[in-house]
Amino acid sequence: MRLHIEKIDTFAGHRDAIYALEAAPEPGQFFSSGSDGLVIRWDLARPDLGELVARIPASVYALKMDDQTGLLWVGQNFNGIHRIDPQSKIEQDSIQLTASPIFDICLFENLALVAQGDGTVTVLDRELFQVRKHLKASNASARSIDVNPFSQEFAVGYSDNTIKIFDLNTLSLKFIIAAHTQSVFTVRYAPDGRWLHSGGRDAHLKTWAVADPYRLHQDVVAHLFAINHLTYSPNHQKIITASMDKTLKIWDAASLRLLKVLDWARFAGHRTSINRALWLPVEAGLISASDDRLLSVWKVTEQP
Repeated sequence: MRLHIEKIDTFAGHRDAIYALEAAPEPGQFFSSGSDGLVIRWDLARPDLGELVARIPASVYALKMDDQTGLLWVGQNFNGIHRIDPQSKIEQDSIQLTASPIFDICLFENLALVAQGDGTVTVLDRELFQVRKHLKASNASARSIDVNPFSQEFAVGYSDNTIKIFDLNTLSLKFIIAAHTQSVFTVRYAPDGRWLHSGGRDAHLKTWAVADPYRLHQDVVAHLFAINHLTYSPNHQKIITASMDKTLKIWDAASLRLLKVLDWARFAGHRTSINRALWLPVEAGLISASDDRLLSVWKVTEQP
């Protein structure tokens, strides 16, 4: 099988770099935000009708949809988290956490884990929207968080080049992985919990064996410049990486074999750093966000 890539559309509406993407509850819809503070809802079926959901007075690096409440969590640079009802476009509440950027928000059961630029991971009670604990394991930025429900752990990628593994129940630090030679920008557990993938400024894509524990399993020089984000395809068979080198790359999740490169020359991709990717479970559902203020929509199909 080989992959066929088709660029379906380009969404324009942001006034500055786009850093955050999040799926909406409705099929084929998603949210985006970035340096302009605009939170916009998009519908793949109606590309010309971006809907402004909120106007945040600072850069937004993190969005997370709470499927329990229907509220969108928005991480604001230099302030805290806003919870917004995307239907009414009304802010329900907000909480001041830090004077530094919020780079990632992860929701799991009754916990909200927030990665901050001052190196703190703040643990919130998801329902009460109250701080439970501050985890300070580094003075360097905490950039990315993901939870492994099978091992009851969560991984945090830091700008001190490490990945730190915490116990989900006790919130204690379990392992420190000397993962990369430069900042770790993105971590993601495999859907079955067996592997942890990571990427960062050194442009390496790495896989760690969770049960070993966290032995390096694969190391691929994946891009020319930093890997800003990685995520899985809806069927869990592929990984996509978004890079500062202006490319998206699709990999076989099991082997890390490169399957496709989406760039400007071959696919009219982005001309500047690609900061985020989102792969929705619809046919034309691969979305990429860039410093060029644009969102690209891709259709990825398998052909014999």
